[in-house]
Amino acid sequence: MRLDPVLLEILNRKIAAAADEMYFSLQRASRSIYVKEAADFGTAVLDPDGQVFGYPPSATFNFLIDTNYISTIRAVPDVEPGDVIMTNDPYLSDGLATHLPDLQILRPYFHKGRIVAWGFCFIHCTDIGGSVPSSISPALTEIFQEGLRIPPMKIVKKGVVNQDFFALFTANCRAPEVNIGDIKAMLGSMEVGRQRIDDLIEAHGLTSFLDCQKDLPDYTAAKARDVLRRIPDGAYEFWDYLDDDMLSPVPLRIRACMTVNDGRVNLDFTGTDPQVPAAYNVPTMGRMNYWLTMRLTSFMTTHDPSMAMNAGLYRSISVTVPPGIILNAEFPDAVGVRSAPGRRTNDVLTGAIFKAAPNLMSAPTCGASTPFVLAEHIPEEGGRRHVMVVQPMKGGMGALRGQDGVDARDNTLNNMKNHPNETVEEEAGVIVRAYDVRCDSGGPGRWRGGAGQMITVEIVRDGGTILARSMERMRFAPWGVAGGRPGRPQRAVYNLGRADERELGKIDQLLVKAEDTVSFLMAGAAGYGNPHRRPPKKVLADVEQGFVSRAGAARDYGVVITDDGVDHGATKQLRATGGRRAGFDFGRERVAWESVFDDATMLDLNRRLYQLPKSARYETRRRIFAHAVPDLPAAGAGRSLADVLADPKAVRARLAEALRAEFGAALLSG
Repeated sequence: MRLDPVLLEILNRKIAAAADEMYFSLQRASRSIYVKEAADFGTAVLDPDGQVFGYPPSATFNFLIDTNYISTIRAVPDVEPGDVIMTNDPYLSDGLATHLPDLQILRPYFHKGRIVAWGFCFIHCTDIGGSVPSSISPALTEIFQEGLRIPPMKIVKKGVVNQDFFALFTANCRAPEVNIGDIKAMLGSMEVGRQRIDDLIEAHGLTSFLDCQKDLPDYTAAKARDVLRRIPDGAYEFWDYLDDDMLSPVPLRIRACMTVNDGRVNLDFTGTDPQVPAAYNVPTMGRMNYWLTMRLTSFMTTHDPSMAMNAGLYRSISVTVPPGIILNAEFPDAVGVRSAPGRRTNDVLTGAIFKAAPNLMSAPTCGASTPFVLAEHIPEEGGRRHVMVVQPMKGGMGALRGQDGVDARDNTLNNMKNHPNETVEEEAGVIVRAYDVRCDSGGPGRWRGGAGQMITVEIVRDGGTILARSMERMRFAPWGVAGGRPGRPQRAVYNLGRADERELGKIDQLLVKAEDTVSFLMAGAAGYGNPHRRPPKKVLADVEQGFVSRAGAARDYGVVITDDGVDHGATKQLRATGGRRAGFDFGRERVAWESVFDDATMLDLNRRLYQLPKSARYETRRRIFAHAVPDLPAAGAGRSLADVLADPKAVRARLAEALRAEFGAALLSG
C-alpha cells in the first residue's frame, strides 16, 4: 500500500462524495420523469485505464462497476480537454452499453496536460427511435430495428458542442426535447466531476490522487475475497427459466456452474440455451459483465457494507460465457430486453449460492420488473407523439433466514423509485385507479416473501398504445427455499373486473381507447422455511395490513383468522394436517416441464443444436418443441403446463420422434 490508511479513507470518502455530487446534479437538472423520479441513470469516476475507483453511495444501481469502459475510451483516441464521448451501441462500444436506450457519456479529466481520470454517466433515455415508441420491444429481431445506433464519438470537442450530431440525434427520436434536456444534464454532471477532481488534487496533490487509484481497489479486492471465502469450496450447479421469447411459447433456460476455490469464483454458463431472434439476448461479448455478476455484487456488499465500491470487487471472479448462448449476443442480435435474462441469471446464482451456503443467501426475488409505457398522440399539441414510462413496476424481495422479504421493492438489481401518481396523471393520459401491494403474492414461508406491486390505470383518450417490457415470471414462479413456497406469478389484465376482462399475457403493443383499463399485478418473491411455523400473530398482522387474505392465511399458513383474531383451536387442527416440506419448491409449472425436459435432456439437446450453424439453431429448436408439445400455450394467457404435460411419457415419445427427424438419433445421451 502506497498511502497511509487514514489518508486513503479520506480520499475514498471524498471521491465517493464527488461521484455523489455528479449523481444528484444530473438528476436535478434532468427532464424525463424516468431519470428525475425513477432514477434510471448512473455516474462514476474512472482511473486513466477505465477502471471504476469512485462510485456514488446514493446510486440506485450497485453493479455498473463491472463494465467494460476501456474499449470505448480506446475507440476515440487523441482526446483533449473539454472533449466528451457518447455511445449507446452494445457492439460498437464492446459492451459498455447493453441496449440502445442507455446513453453512455465519458469525459477525460486532465491535469497539466495529462489524463488523470475519467468522468462517466449514463441515462436511460425516453426514446431512441426504432420500430416502436420507447424503442424496446421483445419481438424485435435485430438491433437495426431497435433505434439509432451511436458509435463511440465526440459530441463535444474542446468544449464546443457538435451541432451536427444533435441535429441527427433529434431527427431520429420521438422525444427530442426531453432527450436533449437529459443530455444537457449529463454534460453538466461531467463538469461537476471535473471541478471536484481538480479540488481534490489541489488539496492532496497529484501523487496521492494517483496512488489512491491503485490502493483503494487493492483494499477492496482483499475485502471482497474475504467475503467470497464464506462460500464453501466446491462446484454448484443451478438453472432457471425465462417464460418464453414471445416469438414462440418455448421456455428459455439459463444454466450456471459456480466453482469456488478459496474465495475465487468462476461462473460457467455452458449449457445455457442458444441465442434467439428476439430481444432476449445479453451483449456480454463473452467477458465479465454486470448482468452476469450482479448477484455476487449484492452478496459481497451485503456481507461487508464497509467495502469501497470500485473495480477491486471483481478481481477474484471470472466467467465462462460460450459463444452462441443468449448471454453472449452476437451482432446483429436484438438486445432490447436484455434485463429479462439478466434478472434470471441473478436468480440462477441465488440458487447456486443457496446450495453452497443457505444461511448466507435469501430466497429469490420476484424475478421481474415491468416498466410500462404509454405512447399517445396529444390533439391539443398538434398531434405530437408523447412517450412516457407510466410506472417502473416492481415485485418483492426474497425472504431470508430470520427475516421477511421486502414488500413492493427489489433492490438486488436496482433501487429505482416509483413515479408519484400526481406526476403520472399530469404528464400521461391515464387515471390511476388503484396502486397498492398485491395481496397473497408473497411466497408463504416461516419468513414471508415480499409482496409485489399492483396497479390499474384507466386510459383517458383514444388512440394510445401500451408497451411493456421485461414481463416475466408469468409461468415459472419464484421458487421457495428450505420449505418455503413460491411467490405468485405475474399477471397483466385488460379491463379487470369488467364483463370483457381478459388475461393479456406478455404485451408487445396493446392498442387502447378511452375508458379501457390495464392492470399489472407483479410477482411476489419466494418464501423461506415452513409456512406452518410462522407465528400466528405475524400471519394476523399480515392479514390486517393487507399482505395476506384470510383465505390465504388458512390455505398457505394453516392459520384461521376470524373477526376476533386468531382462532387458535382451529389453527392447531389445520396445521396438524400438512405443511411439512423441505428443499426447493419449484412450483407446479416447472415440475411439470422438467418431468420431460430435465437437465440431462436439455444439455444433450443444446450440444446437438450448437453443432448446427447459428442461423439454423432457433428454427430447429422450435420444430422440435412444436412436435413434442404441439399445444404449448403462451406464458400468462393459456393453459397450465401441468395440464399440457399431463402425459409426460407421450411427450417424451414425440420428443424422440422429433430428434430422430432432425438429428437421425432419437435417444438422448443423458
